[in-house]
Amino acid sequence: MNQDLTKNDPSTIRAWAMFDWSNSAYNLVITSTIFPAYYTIITTTEEFGDRVSFFGFEFINTALANYSLAVAYLIMVLLMPVLSGMADNRGNKKQLMKAFTIMGSIACMGMFFFTLETLEYGIILGVLAAMGYIGGVLFNNSYLPEIATIDKQDHVSAKGFSYGYVGSVILQIICLFFVLKPEWFGIEDASFPARFSFLLVGIWWLSFSQITFRKLPDSIKKVGKQRVSIKKGYLEFKKVWHQIKNLRPLKRYLIAFFFYAMGVQTIMLVAAAFGEKVLHLGVAKLIITILLIQLVAIGGAYFISWLASKIGNIQVLIILVFVWILICISAFFIQNEMQFYTMAVFVGFVMGGIQSLSRSTFSKMIPAESNDHASFFSFYDVSEKLAIVLGLFSFGLIEELTNNIRYSTLLLAVCFLVAFILLFRIPSVPVLQKRMEIS
Repeated sequence: MNQDLTKNDPSTIRAWAMFDWSNSAYNLVITSTIFPAYYTIITTTEEFGDRVSFFGFEFINTALANYSLAVAYLIMVLLMPVLSGMADNRGNKKQLMKAFTIMGSIACMGMFFFTLETLEYGIILGVLAAMGYIGGVLFNNSYLPEIATIDKQDHVSAKGFSYGYVGSVILQIICLFFVLKPEWFGIEDASFPARFSFLLVGIWWLSFSQITFRKLPDSIKKVGKQRVSIKKGYLEFKKVWHQIKNLRPLKRYLIAFFFYAMGVQTIMLVAAAFGEKVLHLGVAKLIITILLIQLVAIGGAYFISWLASKIGNIQVLIILVFVWILICISAFFIQNEMQFYTMAVFVGFVMGGIQSLSRSTFSKMIPAESNDHASFFSFYDVSEKLAIVLGLFSFGLIEELTNNIRYSTLLLAVCFLVAFILLFRIPSVPVLQKRMEIS
């Protein structure tokens, strides 16, 4: 039996936000801090430098990590249209959320056995973990227009990201004790603290997501369309695309979002590797830096939500993208730790805000009468993930060609510049909402 969601219900919103709490541990520990630093260290050897062999092919270590993540995102880009179509037709998006959560969390647990000798095994598990994270986020995002009215969606979206930052920081601090003070726990194997952190992420992710799964219902099935083939899933996706093409402001927003998401998401995924390679900060300092980013991002998400209520979503996004341009240019010239920490504060402040505001802005643009929330958000996620694929691949390729990771940051500055220009072509969200209601 399907349940109806009561919009703006505090308990439902808290349960929904707890999914960010659970899976953001993966985003922080695996993609942003401990894993990148651990991976860079174990794959940098006296004999081969920063080059590694993967199934007989030679790569720069950080480029291989970027390529593997790009593969994970590309696979999900291909799968998301059919998955979202199935969810909207069958009303089973919570089951799909569960499946991806189980896959991702178990993959993280398996990374406990990741060493230089098991490089291929570890990279494959990293791909599966990324796919699990992406799939879960897709369906969790699609609940936003179902649990909150338009006037509350900026705040609710910010709440989700804030829960994510708090939850991930708590687990990161726990992991930090093992990484910085292994002797407290009688640990002699230098690789154990990092590998144990991966195990904790999987357990954390799987455990806290159960709070969300107990509260959120499945979406409503479409009458007469409960059996959905791959072809029908893509046809559902195609139908929504035709709707988006007729909503010119929404289409323009997705294009702008694609370009700035390429920059934001790539920076989040490569920041730790950049800090280690350029400044040789070490695991401890990298973790503390990313923690600083997360803590600042909590305040940033709420402040930017408040600012959007005063001057409008699109206007705030324009400001944020301009700040990102300055950050990318600064990264090219960075020379010391203090500059890196200063840049990290700015990254944290705009990171939380732009992610939260992007999600709620898109949610507001979805036609009020539509029940295809998963399919609409599939376009949002496909845009973001395809941007990540291109961003990571280009970032890695430029480093391969130049042997200098700094040049890769200039590419991201160009992406933000394109988005900055495109955002000026989009009307403010309140005006946009009136136009959509009239149409």
